[in-house]
Amino acid sequence: MARFIDELKRTHSCGELREAHIGEEVVLFGWVQSYRDHGGCIFIDLRDRDGLTQIVFDPKEDFPIADRARSEWCLGIRGTVRGRGQKDDGTSLENPRLATGAIEVLGAEIHVFNEAKTPPFQIQDDVETGEDKRLEHRYLDLRRPLLQRNLRLRSKLNQETRSYFHDNGFLEVETPFLVKYTPGGARNFLVPARLYPASFYALAESPQLYKQLLMVAGFDRYFQLVRCFRDEDLRIDRQPEFTQIDVEMSFINQEDLFEMLEGLVFRLWKEVLGVDLRERYTDGRFPRLPFDESMRRFGNDKPDMRFGLEHVDLTELVVEHGGGGVPLLEPLAKKFQDGTYRMELPDEIVKAMVVPAEHGLSRKQTDELEKHAKQMGSKGLARAKVAADGTWTQSPFAKVITEELRLAINAACGAKEGDLILMQFGPEARVHTVMANLRLRLGKQLGMIPETGTEGDWNLLWVVDPPLFEKNDDGSFAAAHHVFTRPHDEDVDKLGTDPGMVKCYRYDLVLNGFEIAGGSIRLHDPAVQKKVFEVIGLSEEEGRDKFGFLLDALSYGAPPHGGIAFGMDRVAMLAAQTESIRDVIAFPKTQRANDLMTGAPGRVDAKQLAELGVAVTDDG
Repeated sequence: MARFIDELKRTHSCGELREAHIGEEVVLFGWVQSYRDHGGCIFIDLRDRDGLTQIVFDPKEDFPIADRARSEWCLGIRGTVRGRGQKDDGTSLENPRLATGAIEVLGAEIHVFNEAKTPPFQIQDDVETGEDKRLEHRYLDLRRPLLQRNLRLRSKLNQETRSYFHDNGFLEVETPFLVKYTPGGARNFLVPARLYPASFYALAESPQLYKQLLMVAGFDRYFQLVRCFRDEDLRIDRQPEFTQIDVEMSFINQEDLFEMLEGLVFRLWKEVLGVDLRERYTDGRFPRLPFDESMRRFGNDKPDMRFGLEHVDLTELVVEHGGGGVPLLEPLAKKFQDGTYRMELPDEIVKAMVVPAEHGLSRKQTDELEKHAKQMGSKGLARAKVAADGTWTQSPFAKVITEELRLAINAACGAKEGDLILMQFGPEARVHTVMANLRLRLGKQLGMIPETGTEGDWNLLWVVDPPLFEKNDDGSFAAAHHVFTRPHDEDVDKLGTDPGMVKCYRYDLVLNGFEIAGGSIRLHDPAVQKKVFEVIGLSEEEGRDKFGFLLDALSYGAPPHGGIAFGMDRVAMLAAQTESIRDVIAFPKTQRANDLMTGAPGRVDAKQLAELGVAVTDDG
């Protein structure tokens, strides 16, 4: 090895050489992607993070090392770049699928840095291998071109993010990971404090309180690419440890913050993906969608706007027609015919969605949709196919529904001959959830949206003006986001009279059905803060116990401020057009939050536990 690396330095990467390099002597380092012996002429495809170069060893020369090199051996190569040439019949030997396909390197010297055992799976993108096996040998899986490309993209996202915020006068400030446990929000990971027996730190689920303190301290504009930790059940776009682009600004309103963060998205897409979003959003702003409208039209607050299948709220129609002869709808209608019915706060609702006739769902497919609805807690899935005269077929309601309600529903839904109407009714939250998931399932099933990735269609919007509180099952209220979210000025008086109607300055940025960022304008008025505590039943004593240090800070001339956090893992996943955040994280956990490669989490011995003052009660 003394000659290679010490004397022969790498001149190029394995993805860099082109026809302009023909005739040059080069030194390449990398791994063997494949080995071929064509009648004594040995070919080795050498791979590094930038790509692949074909190396050829002339059979007239003696290269015993090249003859025995195998998959994933780590090699150093010295040679001369030449063109691929032609076959005897004049056909080009160039490989158009490779960036380096016009050239090859005629090997003159080879060195083995390290041999490799036979890998447990082939190191290439198009080989089907179980994810558990890949995660167990993640250091090998990371050699795949796709994952290396994803992590390079993510690195570029990080670089451009830092550059953008520095250009706009932000300071990057680090905040603690080991913090005080405060109840509410996500479940925390707890860390025993050795120097303080029976006491624990929590791993920060976000820098929320600290970045507000930085505003009180006068730092004005803060950002951080920060690791956060939440002990929650995992899913396709969530890990127990994740990265946020965390932002806070002073002396701003909601629109000021939107403008700054829209600028970040425009820059990331332009510099990292080569996509100019301003061609689509010509005014430089993303659309705003009120929370209530989002729930009504799509059933959730992160709608995928790339396709239709919007919901139609039929509650008022059903009430107006007294249930329209449908026994299952009559109790709901009667419940709101006593003079207390209010459309803005219904306890139960009726929603519909129309599948256009051209998609022609079969009976088997609609039965599968009903099964899917039941898995989400629904009692079934009402449906009706519209005939040429407006009557319903294939519907359990066809024989009992009044003509007036049937025609009113057809008109409200815009349903035409051959269209299929799908309906849900019952508790509001359940109906929204079932209908939102059915819409997404149908969008993919009918080819309206891609199964994975985005196929270049980037649909962004802000969902704004949600309720400040959500109602618990017992009728009490809880903060829908956190207790320091600022209510709309015109709704402050409702805190004491009708808290369920209080809207607030909270917002989410949605991209293709994924929430990629969320935040709020903060409450900095102590008098309003006290009213918010009262609504959620938090006494002044309890408020001081949980948030005393922040309340004290806010009493020392806190400026108006607000912020947001981007989920960098989700942003990278969508930018890379992959289906899982595990594809953009170097060393991810499984769905059960364990690390198959290292065996974490693992047990520790009794001596360590004793030092921490921790006892384990279950040896199972």
